[in-house]
Amino acid sequence: MAEERKRYCGSWINPQPSLFPGLKEELDPLTAKLERLIIILDTLGMEAYVRSPSGGPGRPAGDRGPVARAFVGKALLDIPTTSALLERLRVDRSLRLICGWERSNDVPSEPTFSRAFAEFAQQQLPEKVHEQLVRHGFRDHIIGHIARDATEIEAREKPDRRPPEDPPASTSGPGPKPGNPPAEQAKPKRGRPRKGELPQPKPLTRIERQRLQSADQMIAELPTDCDVGTKRNSKGYKESWNGYKLHLDTADGMVPISAILTSASTHDSQVAIPLARLTDQRVTSCYHIMDAAYDAKAILDDALDNGHVALVDRNSRANAALKAEIAAEEARRRLINLPDPDAEIYKNRTTAERANARIKDEFGGRYVRVRGHAKVFCHLMFGVAVLAADSLLRIFDAKNRTAPA
Repeated sequence: MAEERKRYCGSWINPQPSLFPGLKEELDPLTAKLERLIIILDTLGMEAYVRSPSGGPGRPAGDRGPVARAFVGKALLDIPTTSALLERLRVDRSLRLICGWERSNDVPSEPTFSRAFAEFAQQQLPEKVHEQLVRHGFRDHIIGHIARDATEIEAREKPDRRPPEDPPASTSGPGPKPGNPPAEQAKPKRGRPRKGELPQPKPLTRIERQRLQSADQMIAELPTDCDVGTKRNSKGYKESWNGYKLHLDTADGMVPISAILTSASTHDSQVAIPLARLTDQRVTSCYHIMDAAYDAKAILDDALDNGHVALVDRNSRANAALKAEIAAEEARRRLINLPDPDAEIYKNRTTAERANARIKDEFGGRYVRVRGHAKVFCHLMFGVAVLAADSLLRIFDAKNRTAPA
């Protein structure tokens, strides 16, 4: 157990000998949540990624390390706003010492926290910490299942209004929608071609273009403005929200592997291949499990070409014959009592839904108070990084309990 955790140890606790030897006496009271915060901070090791203050002219900038730790505590303790975090820091001596401030007067002001958060968003601090944590956590390991799903993120900003001639890149309809062709591609002429004129080839859809692009190119092409998203809930009713959509690849054990934030109107299938590319760069996996929104030939072919088995819930897309064929196949299996092995593996897709629920219910995903894609993604990635660290620690705790004496 100790050897496993050494791989995640950060460096911020080691220079403070008074913190660990007398932890119970130094931090009084020390709740279970604060104990978990200490372990997660040591697991993340954020100080290795926080830039040192510049030594230029003017008033020297404060150390951003304690502020970064405070934002991790904000995500873990599910504190809704920065002002509530500052109030908690001023009255909670244990939390203040864990973050790195001894006196309440040492805690920076709210504008300083806002400037530091903008710097973290520009530097992509939580994204880098999360990526490195995943790479080290699953080094020399093979992941059985990657569950892919998206969840709505409500934001407090006005949705982007597109002109009528510039429709959204995709919708949240029942199937994949083609994206807008790049500006350099000429639009085909309408109507029948002239006699002797060859018909122009149809422009590639976004998913088809993604198979020929790098991960950075795919992500750069995805829409990121705040707009209106629509989906059908489990009871069959349509729901709409203003904001964004968080797309996650989640491994066994509820560990988020990669994340992308897009506009709310972006269809889930448009982000499947970019997520798969990011995931392949970080871990080695076998099965990619997705719901019916990802049922597209280009996605299935891409997974197969990259050495994965894609298990996707089939989408009949209002095709009565296909729907009847699927129902007949299920009836034949029940008649001869033959279980579907893919159906048993597909049950692991609930990992993605539970990860989305934990991010929103436990790690601040429902309290988005910042504006703009970069800041919203930074806020969410603090929660994603905390969830990844917490899930990895749970996995190692389970291994330690089941290991033979």
